[in-house]
Amino acid sequence: MQNTEKQINNFTDLNAWKINHLLVLEIYKITKNFPREELFGVTNQLRRSAASITANVAEGWGRFQPNDRIHFYHQARGSLTETENFLILAKDLNYISLPDFHGLKNSIENGRKLINGLIRSTRSLSHNS
Repeated sequence: MQNTEKQINNFTDLNAWKINHLLVLEIYKITKNFPREELFGVTNQLRRSAASITANVAEGWGRFQPNDRIHFYHQARGSLTETENFLILAKDLNYISLPDFHGLKNSIENGRKLINGLIRSTRSLSHNS
């Protein structure tokens, strides 16, 4: 019988990282159209919070102790929520269209579910060892 599950050897193998990385790329793409005067405001805040999602997943993966990992995965979830906040602001300022907002909001929900799963599985593994 063949094992169909892919081995996770690096943080880039984690679905929580992959899906949120796509979100980060989309955020960078969409913020290129934001007003120039927002470069050091909403644009910067949105890009930084989005990039922090995957950076925290990566940092968590690099930690040895499960509780350390979980701490950074919680940070990633917090950054995801911060990103959601700035997307709401961008929508309310009419910097992004409603369809773009809904697409990004859907990506955020998917990313949140994957991070929550990563937290649960790490917690479960730490209790079983």
